[in-house]
Amino acid sequence: MYSTLKKNVGESVRVVDFRSDTLTMPTSEMRSAMMEAAVGDDVYREDPTLIALEERAARELGKEAGLFVISGTMGNLIAIMVHCSGRGEEVIVGNMSHTFLYEQGAAAHLGGVQLATLPNLPDGTFSLDLLRKSIRSFDDHEPVTKLVVIENTHNLCGGRVIPLEWIREVRKICNENNMLLHMDGARLFNASTYLNIPVNEITKYFDSVTFCLSKGLSCPVGSVLVGSKDFIARARRLRKALGGGIRQGGILAAAGLVSLDSVVPILEGDHRRTRKIAEAIDKLRSPNIKVDLDCVQTNILMVRLVDIDANAMDFVRRLQEVTEEEIAAKLTDKEGKSIIVKISARDWGFCRIVVYIQITDEDIELAIKKISFVIREFEKKASK
Repeated sequence: MYSTLKKNVGESVRVVDFRSDTLTMPTSEMRSAMMEAAVGDDVYREDPTLIALEERAARELGKEAGLFVISGTMGNLIAIMVHCSGRGEEVIVGNMSHTFLYEQGAAAHLGGVQLATLPNLPDGTFSLDLLRKSIRSFDDHEPVTKLVVIENTHNLCGGRVIPLEWIREVRKICNENNMLLHMDGARLFNASTYLNIPVNEITKYFDSVTFCLSKGLSCPVGSVLVGSKDFIARARRLRKALGGGIRQGGILAAAGLVSLDSVVPILEGDHRRTRKIAEAIDKLRSPNIKVDLDCVQTNILMVRLVDIDANAMDFVRRLQEVTEEEIAAKLTDKEGKSIIVKISARDWGFCRIVVYIQITDEDIELAIKKISFVIREFEKKASK
């Protein structure tokens, strides 16, 4: 398709990797804190650093208690299993939610809980009327709807922040129907940064919340689940059953404490850099490769391919190639290194770019040069 440069480019390549904010690395401050952390056996509740992280997370999110878990997937599963402890219970989730799509059906597989989906709207919400109509418990033939799960920010809706007015309405519906409300808040702090409000102004509507430390907050491992003292006591017991009992977990928790102090305050920079890429793509006015600036709110950018004889994976692959044409156009960094850009795609029509704190302003400028070059290349091919 393209005249590519020889594959053995070695150190002559500069890679800018936007595949996910799970690629974040612990900062030097985190590494120091991890090495020096006071630790103990957390199964005996004797790890002071882990206890400090759980207590701080609960306090900041306005809940009574917290629990460190290995991943957001584990946190969401534990929350569902605690809230839906009876037989024949059901959870309502969006059809584009991480809980439904990317957690291996663990709620059913391990928790014996049925997930019922509602179509996600472009802003990450779903119809309140459909929610009301989907609540079940009145007929002996039906499961009992016990829980609603909301994802915030919403990954597949482009990192959109869920409107507080809508959350308030969902909370009201849950109260009216004796249901509970959980937030998959993997990127919750990005939402509070965008809204410019304390995180507890979002979480106060929820019975439980998970947030991820190992995505944009740059920690190597972990998420935190928060809720009432009774909820967390039951969650801790389930964590042990799932193999999540942690011994000297303070080594990991130390990074989490640093992230709350030093990474959360600079998340706005990730949002700004993401928007810079979006505006550069939009400025090209490509009829085939587009972004929606109105949807760009946090650190995730969805790039759409339309009316073109190529798909998202073609675009992803091309950004990872270096061609003779690029060399001739001097598409390099200051040291003369060619540019490779890594992004992800799970859909034929969309690619995803995710920015995180290790992505620099220089990385953004280089990525814009490369992406713009490839978009123009795709346009030329489409016009033939």
